[in-house]
Amino acid sequence: MAIAKLLAARAGVAERAVYSRHLRRVWGVPGTLLGARAWPPLFKDKIHTSFNYWWQAHLLDCLVDGYLRSPNELRKAAITKVVRGIRVRNVLGWTNDFYDDVAWLGLALQRAQNDVGIAKPKALNAIAERLRDGWTDHAGGGIWWKRGDDFKNVPANGPAAIFLARQNERTDLARARSIVDWVEEHLIDPGSGLAWDGLHVHPNGEIREYEKNIYTYCQGVLIGACVELAKHGQQDKWLDKAARTITAVHDDLATNGVIKGQGGGDGGLFAGILTRYLAQAALVIPDLDPTRAVTADLARELVVQSAEAAWTNRVMAVSGPLFGPEWTVPADEGEGRDLSVQLGGWMCLEAAALLERNGLDVSTA
Repeated sequence: MAIAKLLAARAGVAERAVYSRHLRRVWGVPGTLLGARAWPPLFKDKIHTSFNYWWQAHLLDCLVDGYLRSPNELRKAAITKVVRGIRVRNVLGWTNDFYDDVAWLGLALQRAQNDVGIAKPKALNAIAERLRDGWTDHAGGGIWWKRGDDFKNVPANGPAAIFLARQNERTDLARARSIVDWVEEHLIDPGSGLAWDGLHVHPNGEIREYEKNIYTYCQGVLIGACVELAKHGQQDKWLDKAARTITAVHDDLATNGVIKGQGGGDGGLFAGILTRYLAQAALVIPDLDPTRAVTADLARELVVQSAEAAWTNRVMAVSGPLFGPEWTVPADEGEGRDLSVQLGGWMCLEAAALLERNGLDVSTA
């Protein structure tokens, strides 16, 4: 079934559903918005007792997607309000103790600045400094997951590498390369080529144990970092790693071309994040190296098939579509009410819409 010219409309429907169900002021403060954790919201959700900092970063990223799909002042105003909402709700500043959270917000704020014109230089400087400080020589390098913890993982190092590579500063670019080199040395499964979650470190710097769980978003940020670094030289090195990971995702983390879900809660964002960076790979790789069309096409197919499945298996509520945490099966009205799950579905549709407006084949025939 051909779905060309429909993907932008579908993304818009998902966007409006999240707007209507989840976006609320922070403590009644004018000019602020944040996403309520669940729908229908409990009182604690309405007053944002549970902040879910990194969910809000992805809400902001999705809002930027919507603006790029169809720019207007209302969308720009919503982005401004969510940025302010994050700052107000975070109370003490722009950062927290989790390096992965901070990196996700940094990526969203970079895009808000570069693509929408909403600049928060103090925030970006604070985030860049925090991520630079997160690198230590324990376990040979890498950024910690959390300040004062013993864990280094791909969910922190991947987005940090993308953020630092996009800073367009020589030292940050060098650090981004070092981060991905460290991930490649320590956290790639030699059999599947997929990235493990992370590793624990003894106080003396020696590796204590590995967490060998395989999460979709770990693959997404590794692909994203490799594609970003390939823009700055050593194309074969970085694109080889991206191609290996894309192929492994297709072989091990997708069902009939549809990326597997990983539940609600934080897991509701995982597949959507992977589609975001697969879409970037599908767009950027052919420009960097036209001979790698097969890799780019595989990334494109994963995004398109996943978006079609997420849409086909949605359930309709009065306020718009509800996506399930697993796109290969029909959504259940009792599931998927976490903001994370809805953002994951919206993110996937925006990734497909991005391919559509850049002229890629988005048919599923």
